[in-house]
Amino acid sequence: MFQRIREDIESVFERDPAARNALEVLTTYPGLHAVWGHRISSFLWHHHLKWLARVVSNLFRWLTGIEIHPGATIGCRFFIDHGMGVVIGETAIIGNDCTLYHGVTLGGTSWDKGKRHPTLEDNVVIGAGAKVLGPITIGTSAKIGSNSVVVKDVPAMATVIGIPGHIVNTETDKNDHKRKEQAKKIGFTAYGETQDSADPVAQAVNHILEHLHAVDARINLIDGKLEQAGLAEGLGDMPEIAAEELSSGGDEKSHDQTVDTSDNKDGEKN
Repeated sequence: MFQRIREDIESVFERDPAARNALEVLTTYPGLHAVWGHRISSFLWHHHLKWLARVVSNLFRWLTGIEIHPGATIGCRFFIDHGMGVVIGETAIIGNDCTLYHGVTLGGTSWDKGKRHPTLEDNVVIGAGAKVLGPITIGTSAKIGSNSVVVKDVPAMATVIGIPGHIVNTETDKNDHKRKEQAKKIGFTAYGETQDSADPVAQAVNHILEHLHAVDARINLIDGKLEQAGLAEGLGDMPEIAAEELSSGGDEKSHDQTVDTSDNKDGEKN
């Protein structure tokens, strides 16, 4: 028991930079209190003391704002950050090292007595306000974006956002590393912050980066053929493009347009 508690505390330090010391974690983290309360209620539930288990569960719901049914199955190092409004249904199964934020619901979509709540495999992260509904499986290390509504299975390593939830990126995306290389080359650091976004502008940028990567590869191939033929004399290196140059170029263009407009107005007055 004490080993499990020690692991719970260590998992908080790993996932919450606001945690400062063990005493603070022990006394002020309702997510931990809810998990510990669930272990008590789950023990009672599986020893056929179901009414008492529901009473204990309801008590910890009042104390923490987190509702975990005694019948739910929860693995090791489960962490609920903030916690208020989290609901975990009776037949939910949660693997090891999973993280939930406030407002998350692992709910059912059926009145059947069988499996009707989600299964989370190891290392799943679910953002604030997300709803994961039905007897679906969320694969290992998958991420569910805040306020998403997920009603279908999610493969391992995938990122899901939206209503209804849809996959926006997977670690096996064959073009992802190419986009990152091209973005780094031109100094487009913002790309790394929006690669999982469903924003159509971000998607358009992804396609542009892929095209630029293909153009670079074609130019390198042509340069190699020219060098082999002895026709590359006098060809200099391609200049590097920096993000600052792109932004400064836009400013100069804007300035030039302002000057031209001013001149036209003066001509009209004359």
